[in-house]
Amino acid sequence: MIESSSMPKAVVIGMPGAGKTRLGRETAALIKAPFRDTDQCIEEEAGRSVSEIFDTQGEQAFRDMETRAVLDLLKDFPGGILSLGGGAPMSTGVFQALQDYRRAGGAVVYLQIDPEEGVSRAARSDHRPLLRGGASERWMALYRERRSVYQELATITLKSRNTTPRALARRLADALTERVVHVSGPDPYDVRIGAGVTGRLHELLGDQTMRVALIHTQPVQRHSDHARALLRQAGYQVVDLTIPDAEAGKTIQVSQGIWERLATEGFTRSDAVVGLGGGAATDQAGFIAATWMRGIRYVNCPTSLLAMVDASTGGKTGINLEQGKNLVGSFYTPAGVLADLRTLRTLPNEIFVEGLGEVAKSGFIMDGGILRELEERAESLRAFNGRESDQWLGTVVQELIERTVEVKARHVSVDLKESGLREFLNYGHTLGHAIEKIEHFTWRHGQAVSVGMVFAAELARITGHLDQEAVDYHRRLLSSLGLRTWWNGGDFDQVLALMHRDKKARGNKLRFIILDGLGKPTHLDDPPVSALKEAFQAIREEG
Repeated sequence: MIESSSMPKAVVIGMPGAGKTRLGRETAALIKAPFRDTDQCIEEEAGRSVSEIFDTQGEQAFRDMETRAVLDLLKDFPGGILSLGGGAPMSTGVFQALQDYRRAGGAVVYLQIDPEEGVSRAARSDHRPLLRGGASERWMALYRERRSVYQELATITLKSRNTTPRALARRLADALTERVVHVSGPDPYDVRIGAGVTGRLHELLGDQTMRVALIHTQPVQRHSDHARALLRQAGYQVVDLTIPDAEAGKTIQVSQGIWERLATEGFTRSDAVVGLGGGAATDQAGFIAATWMRGIRYVNCPTSLLAMVDASTGGKTGINLEQGKNLVGSFYTPAGVLADLRTLRTLPNEIFVEGLGEVAKSGFIMDGGILRELEERAESLRAFNGRESDQWLGTVVQELIERTVEVKARHVSVDLKESGLREFLNYGHTLGHAIEKIEHFTWRHGQAVSVGMVFAAELARITGHLDQEAVDYHRRLLSSLGLRTWWNGGDFDQVLALMHRDKKARGNKLRFIILDGLGKPTHLDDPPVSALKEAFQAIREEG
């Protein structure tokens, strides 16, 4: 039995000469982890080289030593990077142990070398006992024998062709520090959170896709250039589509322009869409994917904190009308979400801060650990600068994104179409959407939702669900993060009319999400107008 707390962080497998030892050592240095190579471990214990063991004791004796070494290290090498000899996975005991290791959450890394390069290296090798007597032919025979086993065991595959050992180590280090949140349901998918995860686009798009529509906004040009290069390198024909930034990109006119471009380019059902940018860009990209030929594959690549924790995950797609936000759209799940933390390095502070509103919302409705983390790190988060922030803060942000996405995943996995439980994710949104409309979308979504949560907390207090201390806590935490807790725009009748258009409304009756205590969301149906007016006045007193 392999215990996850004591097992290695990653095990590197692959053909002789692929560069497993160097990859393992350099990756370990990057993530500050210990490194071991099983061949070296065996040599240290036996007091002789692998070649000498083969010559004096035979291959089976070596395989027995190798199996013991691998099994021992899989059970007791916490957080380390372990490199195996090329033939180790072919031993039944090692193969089964690696399967157990995978099931326990371990990463098996297959370092794939191009056969032509492998043969070339084999021809120059003079210390590998299994390659004696025709190294090139022996290498190819072993490759044909072992390749399927490597592929079966691998959770991560790295190709060494056209890249440097240092770049490979960087890619592996990124992969090992990424977090994955699984969203279940009829069409399950994963949300990957980490530096460099954009590099996984090919895995999600697959080999059957020929054309990819890359939908993005101008402010993220640097990141869209990177994604475009990755897509072209993988062999896709890329149709580049730049849309207006923010809510201006979510109109039927923009959608029509994209549809016409896809028709001109000959897009079929086997082609795909990639949405890259903030929430508006991923909303529009998802809407295009859902409607083109009644649905094609799409991947979201959110580049803002708000998009990572909210819009890109959950399968909501849509566009706006003059009468309100997201009135036209569908529920359509992506093939996957790639939240690349490197995109946050260029994110302006005010856009980062607004994303904290949705993070706090998830804390209020379910995860008290999020609230505690926000309290403890409020000053640093409020001053976030992606280019200068310490690495520890990046780790904090990654954890906050992961926990927030987990909250959303728990809701959407059982209620994709928002018929019940998923409505709790709209805490603060009823008033928040009204504010955005009245302010002509000049208010950022997270800031509007922050005020909406204070309004909902006041409404819960007035109707006997929350005490004053909980309301004060809302204000104190949100303001400490740089979020707004008051609003002086509009008038009550205007706000009331807009809230009646909210998607949670039932006929002429309003429905709000409030808290019956922290972490205890509930519905409040048709509250008295007097209570709504009192809560409305409470968010205007600071002006």
